[in-house]
Amino acid sequence: MAAEPHLTRDDAAYVARLARIHLTDEELDRYAGQLATVLGHAADIAALDTDGVEPTAHPLPLRNVTRPDEPRPSLDRAEVLAQAPAVEDGRFRVPRILAEAP
Repeated sequence: MAAEPHLTRDDAAYVARLARIHLTDEELDRYAGQLATVLGHAADIAALDTDGVEPTAHPLPLRNVTRPDEPRPSLDRAEVLAQAPAVEDGRFRVPRILAEAP
């Protein structure tokens, strides 16, 4: 296991500045230690021998469980539009949003 890197408040302040996050002095002290712990875990993972290990997106075998996408009968367009409160040019008419120009 790799040694936990030592990070100062200045290191935490630098990272916070990069992330555009304002931290109090107390938060800088707390997050410097937490960031050091995270980087220590990352160093442990980087130190692992992964030769011969194939890349994977998930540790468990997955399969697609969705049904095939095949056309099938659907609702009648005229019947659906007849249920709408407002219709225009064969489509649902909805109120304008976000101050769109007419």
